[in-house]
Amino acid sequence: MKSFGIQRAGWLIALWLWAGCGGSSHAPETSVSPDADDPRSVEAISLLGRPLFATPPANDRPRQEALLREARERLTRRPDDPDAWVWVGRRLGYLWRMNEAIDVYTHGIERHPNDAALYRHRGHRYITLRQFEKATADLEKASRLMAGLPEMTEQDGLPNERNIPLTTLQFNVWYHLSVAHYAKGDFDKAREAFDRAMQCRGKYDDNLVAVTDWLYMSLRRRGRDAEAELLLTPIRADMDIIENHAYLKRLRMYKREIRPEDIFDVDNASELDLATMGYGVGNWYLCEGDRAKAVHVFEKVVSGGYWPAFGFIAAEADLARMKNR
Repeated sequence: MKSFGIQRAGWLIALWLWAGCGGSSHAPETSVSPDADDPRSVEAISLLGRPLFATPPANDRPRQEALLREARERLTRRPDDPDAWVWVGRRLGYLWRMNEAIDVYTHGIERHPNDAALYRHRGHRYITLRQFEKATADLEKASRLMAGLPEMTEQDGLPNERNIPLTTLQFNVWYHLSVAHYAKGDFDKAREAFDRAMQCRGKYDDNLVAVTDWLYMSLRRRGRDAEAELLLTPIRADMDIIENHAYLKRLRMYKREIRPEDIFDVDNASELDLATMGYGVGNWYLCEGDRAKAVHVFEKVVSGGYWPAFGFIAAEADLARMKNR
């Protein structure tokens, strides 16, 4: 990846020189000369050959930039705190500046090589940049480092309406590892990791519906329809959902309580709705044998702009595999 000297992030190069860390010489497989000062900088190339830009929703950008400045100031004061490195990377990620985030995590790992959270978050950003092998390597490393540790709640960078953090480090490592395997088309390994995530889901229905949805899709893609149907038994319309309403809707669609066309209008949906709902609907059509409808939905998803979303990435991956067959 490009060093921060090339990315012109002067604030952090000064810190690294002071700390004796040096620069990074690795180049992300899909990065294209990211430039921190240019909001139209290409962050990556999609699996379909499309340039992806650091253009997050404009309404939240000023707040996220302010929070990033705060995180940078904290890191300057506390470079020996691995959590300070994590939060700079997370704030950059919320601004869709994924290459910078990875660079931060990489330098954090150089200082804190046994911190599972740094590998967990860098693995997440590698997924976002479509670098799935690097993602799985980081997340598997995180799984080894966290073995035997007590459950550690992850604070939310984008708090929900109840301001309740729903997940733990352990849950997120297995969940993101599962998504990385799924995006690679390795549905068996995805299922195994989702099983581990299910064991770490805790008490919240949000986590249950999120894992159940991806686990259901993984099983359906392997033709294990009976097992997939059994997963739907605990799914109810009245579940206490704080964040993951889209997953509950998709699961109710799998139970045939809701029709795909009643979930959202594929041809007129917003970019966010396409990213959050579209992939599940497209995958449903694919598993039900309607390839034409699946391709139509997947193409609608990837025509939008919400490219960091996992559904967007999965739609890209499926379309790319279809084109290569």
